[in-house]
Amino acid sequence: MNRIAVFCGSNQGRSPRYGEGARSLGRALAARGIDLVFGGTGKGLMKIVADAVVEGGGVVHGVIPRSLVDKGQRYAQLTRADVVDTRSLRKRRMAELADAFIAMPGGLGTLEELFEMWVDAQFDGHEKPLGLLNVDGFFGGLLGFIDTMIAEGFLPPQHRSMIVADTDPDRLLDAFEAFAPVTASKWM
Repeated sequence: MNRIAVFCGSNQGRSPRYGEGARSLGRALAARGIDLVFGGTGKGLMKIVADAVVEGGGVVHGVIPRSLVDKGQRYAQLTRADVVDTRSLRKRRMAELADAFIAMPGGLGTLEELFEMWVDAQFDGHEKPLGLLNVDGFFGGLLGFIDTMIAEGFLPPQHRSMIVADTDPDRLLDAFEAFAPVTASKWM
């Protein structure tokens, strides 16, 4: 695994634990020689994870919409940059670049990115690992809701295993190394 796309907030959130989680993830990526692919802005958790990768001597590849560049929000220390015209193109480019995806605490954009990658996997679009860095239990409610979708017959149980969740970045990355993609399509 050479490159992991990280989806996370452009805000830091209320708890300092979110920033600590972002730093820990960035350090873990750099220590393993894994390039960070991210939204390319110098704000919030995105900046914290990118700073930690840079401090660890790693590569940060930003994919950022032109509108955010025009607003001066481009992360200053990008190793590589792709400037795209739309958020949809941003997601597509990140998906092309990444070998795996991790979502951290964030807002609607983070959830949109995570779910788009999960739906792509569900419809045989890719067999790349998806992970949740569940900092301070942030994704507990979402994981419970996923269990409800399964219990109510809206999600095949095997598709739950498409998402790996852990509170520790190193354990999450270890789980990615052992990841076996679900081979059955939703439509089989």
